[in-house]
Amino acid sequence: MKIAFTTKTGEMIDLHFGQTDVFHIWEVGPEDAFFLETVSVGEHGRDEEDRIAARAQVLDDCAIVYTMQIGGPAAAKLVALKIHPMKTGNEVGLKETVERFQEVLRGNPPPWLRKAMNKGQTPAFDED
Repeated sequence: MKIAFTTKTGEMIDLHFGQTDVFHIWEVGPEDAFFLETVSVGEHGRDEEDRIAARAQVLDDCAIVYTMQIGGPAAAKLVALKIHPMKTGNEVGLKETVERFQEVLRGNPPPWLRKAMNKGQTPAFDED
């Protein structure tokens, strides 16, 4: 699954969702995890709603966003787009966060995470 991180250098989750201009996107699974790309927020309007929408738009294929802090309106916008915001509360190592996340995936992930793991996949239908 694709996970976005708010980070200045790619080493730490160290930015507020509303302050980041780029997101580092990783592909993370139970056994493998690797950096995919850096995406820029790009041009956006002057008000908060436009800034939130611009950030959400570049994350539309991500299942989760890890950020140091996020405001309520931004979190609600992400949830409405089926992107789960994860707030760290302080600066934490990106690679260590990925490793801990993989441990959860290898165990018994909670229902919200199992649902996030299936984001973007077409449900299978049985044909009789």
